[in-house]
Amino acid sequence: MEIMQGFSTRSFHLRCYPGFGGISALLALISVAAVAAAPVKRAPDSVTLTDSQLHSIAVARIAERQFLVHREAVGNIDFNENASVQVFPPYQGRIIRAFVDLGDEVKKGQVLFTIESPDFLSAQSNLISAAATLVQTDSALARAKKLYADKAIDQNDYETAVTNQQSAEGALRAARAAVAIFGRSPAEIDRIIATRAVDRALIVKSPLAGRITARNAAPGLLVQPGNAPAPYSVADESTMWMLADVAETDTVDIKVGEPVTASISALPGRVFAGKVTAIGASIDPNSRRLTVRSVITNPRHELRSGMFATFFIQTGDSVQSPGVPLAGVVREGDGTMSVWIVDGDPHIFTHRSVKIGLQQDGYDQILEGVSAGDSVAVDGAIFLSNILYGGAT
Repeated sequence: MEIMQGFSTRSFHLRCYPGFGGISALLALISVAAVAAAPVKRAPDSVTLTDSQLHSIAVARIAERQFLVHREAVGNIDFNENASVQVFPPYQGRIIRAFVDLGDEVKKGQVLFTIESPDFLSAQSNLISAAATLVQTDSALARAKKLYADKAIDQNDYETAVTNQQSAEGALRAARAAVAIFGRSPAEIDRIIATRAVDRALIVKSPLAGRITARNAAPGLLVQPGNAPAPYSVADESTMWMLADVAETDTVDIKVGEPVTASISALPGRVFAGKVTAIGASIDPNSRRLTVRSVITNPRHELRSGMFATFFIQTGDSVQSPGVPLAGVVREGDGTMSVWIVDGDPHIFTHRSVKIGLQQDGYDQILEGVSAGDSVAVDGAIFLSNILYGGAT
């Protein structure tokens, strides 16, 4: 049998050969030819890939994941201001010697610098004078007691001697306190009184253990209390502050005590955890952001003030939802989000619009559109969208 190529839509010619199976065979042949000639229909939202194209697509089943309800913000690391201090001398003077440098670790009570202070010299002189005056008045009172007992002086002279001795005791106590302000111990004060020698160098010590974070001290530099810049700044870096600049629209959800995690740009792969300890009282009028502070431990002293960080502030309990890798979710030209579903035939991918929520750890939270257990393209989804909309073949 052979089917003639020149047939019309109304009729065709058939040539039969011996052994041909009659009219039944003829009808079967017509049916096969009609099927072969019909075009393959494809759903308008699906793409069929060849074997070679399929090699560029990765498929995985959607699984449930835990997503933390949080607010994201950027900010920086700063010193813990409750454990950092600018070190000024108690009185004006000129620096004699600086003992430590920028970045040095210091202990509490370690000498940072010495100054020559006229106030310190004057305080020591007053101390020596007050001590001598007390010795004199003690001797005068002893004589007055003896004379008053022998009725050699009247009561008024005796009371005058008592008053002078008590005034001298008070003056000595005040002189000792004045020298103690400069950091001198009781033993050192006793030595000044005993030797009657003033110490030229006023010692300024570190009030806490930590690291020297700023140095402006230099020999000969005139310094005075509260006159910036301070000769030295010291900070205990065992704890640091994380200062997040939170968008105004997110501030109502943040409370003191909520967990915070921070990713530091300079320390990729590391995550630092803390809790919200303070929330700013006002919104910055320029950036429309609010400062949220948390405290973090820094035992290895890896964190530095000023480091840029991204903060995630937890504002609610975690939720369990289907999660799709970021590469499996495509933002279409109209702004909708979509994934590509595989169901049955591994060569056929169906376009599915989805609604996404949170984005964490490389996954998008899927709120609507697919369910856990569905198979989706997790790599090459953009390629599939390009084929669907005519951008690739």
